[in-house]
Parts: sequence; structure tokens; C-alpha cells
Amino acid sequence: MFWRMTGLSGASPVDTILDKENFTLEELLDEDEIIQECKALNSRLINFLRDKAQVEQLLRYVVEEVPEDSEKKRSFKFPFIACEIFTCEIDVILRTLVEDEELMDLLFSFVKPDHPHSTLLSGYFSKVVICLMLRKTAPLMNYVQGHPEIVVQLVDLIGITSIMEVLIRLIGADENIYSNYGDAMQWLENTDVLEMIADKFSSSDSPEVHANAAEILCAVTRCAPPSLATKICSPSFVGRLFHHALEESRPKSVLVHSLSVCISLLDPKRLASASYQAFKSNLSHGALVTASPETVDGMLESLGNLLKLLDTSAENVLPTTYGYLRPPLGKHRLKIVEFISVLLTIGSETAEKELIRQSAIKRSIDLFFEYPYNNFLHHHVENIIVSCLEGKRTELIEHVLNECDIVGKILVAERLSSLSTESNGPTVPSEERAPPRIGNVGHMTRIANKLIQLRNSNSTIQAHLQENTEWVEWQTNVLVKRNEVENVYHWACGRPTSLHDRGRDSDDDDYRDRDYDVAALANNLSQAFRYGIYSNDYIEEASMTVYPVLFLHHHPILRRLP
Repeated sequence: MFWRMTGLSGASPVDTILDKENFTLEELLDEDEIIQECKALNSRLINFLRDKAQVEQLLRYVVEEVPEDSEKKRSFKFPFIACEIFTCEIDVILRTLVEDEELMDLLFSFVKPDHPHSTLLSGYFSKVVICLMLRKTAPLMNYVQGHPEIVVQLVDLIGITSIMEVLIRLIGADENIYSNYGDAMQWLENTDVLEMIADKFSSSDSPEVHANAAEILCAVTRCAPPSLATKICSPSFVGRLFHHALEESRPKSVLVHSLSVCISLLDPKRLASASYQAFKSNLSHGALVTASPETVDGMLESLGNLLKLLDTSAENVLPTTYGYLRPPLGKHRLKIVEFISVLLTIGSETAEKELIRQSAIKRSIDLFFEYPYNNFLHHHVENIIVSCLEGKRTELIEHVLNECDIVGKILVAERLSSLSTESNGPTVPSEERAPPRIGNVGHMTRIANKLIQLRNSNSTIQAHLQENTEWVEWQTNVLVKRNEVENVYHWACGRPTSLHDRGRDSDDDDYRDRDYDVAALANNLSQAFRYGIYSNDYIEEASMTVYPVLFLHHHPILRRLP
């Protein structure tokens, strides 16, 4: 118990068990307060658990599978409690484990090929090993160095996420795991662990294996020990990744996740996924990998074969709410466009010239208009266009304006405004309903505003816009009015507080400074709903339901009404 005062509380149930002449470990594990007593450093309990026989039995609960007909306590409760005892980080118990070769052999027997690897026990094994890494780093690393087959066995189990987390920390791709023991990583210089991980793209067809392999390699790029930093950004390693990615017989997940590693090499701060948030700016033992010109050149060698995958002849059909896609964009083409977007941000003149020569930018912009409802694609292509327009090289700007004809494509899309029923593109509207409004208008608006912003400082952009009379007319009659409607600072209610007046502490200051006109609020909201997006039915429904909700939630006066 956490709170115990003499005379006011009875003996702990754990002490009651320890008072018996004959008791078993199972009796203690079945007691609900055992973890609390461990954390309270109950000396009698710890002296019992530190014995080798008890530590061995606890390890067996963690690493050994039981028959399906076993009791629930043996299958679920005892393994959980055993794992929790180890992760209480009691020094004498951990010391008994790491100082005994037989116990360490029993712990790592879990990763042997002939051993069953359930998800439940994998998680417990992972927690125990990571606890040893944190608290008993030196003896653990000495054991691993003396048994190099453990690294190979962990790589073979890379498809299990908890095993992946062990491997990430074992190779030092974590921001604090070896902050006090940097010498432990020297042994990695003589291993081929990165190559073994990369080769999982070729030897396994499992998407989980590919995703976890990419996760580890991306973690290395964000926080690389010196022994791995040089290797992972070498042209030979990049060539190995692209070799696996471009194999025709491999699943598309290989291409997607291989490119994730290349993207992380170009931009280490970009997290591959939300499952592993290991990056921090203040690193103690590692540093961000910086892509050298040689690394970029290694990627450009395979760019031509990569861009061929943007043109697909597949006839897959994907039904959607607005019609169907023939074919859908696919994760692999989306990842290629993202790779192009990141490649343009590093400022490599060689990369920019190669992207222009192979029409990578033009093909990406074409996809932007061919798939008007894929917001992920629109985001990456907008970044591509902005990177080109904000770049210092005139050749890149002229390519976007002339060869890619971004202004002309925007004007054509704005003129049509709805999905075309006569188009031969991959996005086909349904015949049973009216064609919906295209979904990339917001991105086109931001691109147009970026052009207007940059023309004041760039004569090339200014000359190109002035020569296009249709653009001037569209800007005056459409874009200016659209910006007025979408300008949140002109809205009488619903203004995002993060964008304006951040210093105010409450809504009281707002309504004291401004006299709200309810009629004006309704008029502004009505204009927003009439902005060509919703049908009349939606407007009528909004007038009956949305306005009162917005008033009550956003208006400081009406919100105070009873």
C-alpha cells in the first residue's frame, strides 16, 4: 500500500503471504498489490524476487508460450505481472538477470527462429529488454556483442512492431538511450545491420515488414550514431534502396517505403509516421544525417525509371461518391510526387535540371488536375510549384510558367469549375447526378495568390501575368472577390483566435471593442454558403440549423443569454 500508518492499517496482503511457511511465486503474482509493494521497495518481497530461481520463473512467464487450454491467469495475468516487476527497475533484480549468462540466454531465446512469437509476449519481451538498455546498458551490450546472432534474429522479426522498437534502440537510433554510454556503439562499425534491414525489402512480401524496416532506417537518419551516419547516406546504400524499390516483381509497398527512407535522407526532420516520434533537436550522441551531393546524385541515377511509374496503363476502377477513378492514383504515385517535392527543397541545381529535363514537374502538375479530389496530391504539387516559383533560378520559374503552363491550366479549371463529363481523364463523374465542383479550387487559389505575391519582386512572373489578358480579367472579377469572402479578418464572427488578437484573455474584450450586428453576421454566413459550393437545399438547411449554432458558440453576447 502507498499509505500505511502504524495502528491505522492492517498488514499488506503481500506480507501476509510472505509470513507463510510455504508459499509460491504464483501466490504472490496473483495478489493485486504486488506491483505497489515492489515500487514501495518492500525488502522482504524484493529479497525473495531477487533469487535466481524466481527471476528465472518470471522470465519464463515473459518469453514462453503456454497451451491454449491454460488458465487465464497463466496466459495473461502472470506474464503481465512478471513484466511489470522487471520494469519497476529494481536494481538487485535486474542485476541478478544481467550477471547470469543462463538467464540472459533464456531471455533472448525468445528471438530464436524456432520460438513462437505472439504479439502479446513480444510486447513484454520488448519492455524488459528496453528496461535493461536504460538501466543496465553496459552488461546488456556486452552480452549482445558476444552473441552477434541476436542482431540477425531481431532483423528477421522486424515485422513485429515491438521487436522493431528493440532494434531501433539497440542500434542507437534513439535520442537518449546511450547518452551515458557512447562507446557501446563502436561495435556497430563491424556489422551489416543496415544492409540486412534494407534487404528485407527484397526478401519479404509483408507490408508490415517493409513499413517497419523503413521506420528503423528513417530513425537512423534522424538520430544516427557516427558509425551508421556515413553508411546510410552513401551512394551505394541509396542505390541498394532504389534497386529494391524498382524491382518489377516486388509489391508496391517496397517502393513506397523505400522512398520514405530517401525522403528522410533529404529531410531528416520529416517523420515517416506517427508511431515513432524519436526526433529531438538536442541530441546527445547522434546528429541529423545531411544528404551530400553524392547522395543526391545516387538518387538521380534512378530518377528516370522512377518517373516511368507515374504513367500507368492499369485499368483498375475505384468507385467513389462522385463517380469512379480509372485508375486510382495509388500510394506509389503519391509517394513519387512527394519525393519530387522534397527533392526540390534541398536547393540542388543538378536535381532541378534533371527534374526539368525528365519533365517530372510537368507530370506532377498534370496529375494535380487529373485527380481533382486527392488533397494529399494537391498538397505535394502545391509545394512543388511554390518551391519552383520561390527559387533563385530563372530556368525553373520559366519552366513552370511556360512548359508546365500553370497559369493556363488554372484558368481552364476555373472556367469549367465542375468535373467534366466529356473528359478522358482518370476521374469520371457519375451519370446519375450532376457533376460536382472540383475539389482543388482552394489549392489553385493559394497558387494564384502566390503568383501575385511574387510578381512584385520577380520580373519574369510579372511579365508573364501581364501578357495574359484572361488572367487579368479572372484576377479582377473572381480572385479578388474570392479573397474578400475567405479573409477571416473581415468576418464578424467565427474569427480564429490564433490568427488575430492573441493577447486578449477573454471574449469580454471582444464584445466591448466591437458592436456586433446580427443582421451582418447572417449576411456574411449566407455569402459563405452561396459561394458556389453547396446547392440551394444545403443553404436552406444551413439557414435553419447552422446560424443559431454559430451564434451561440461564437458570439460573446448571445452566448451569455439564458
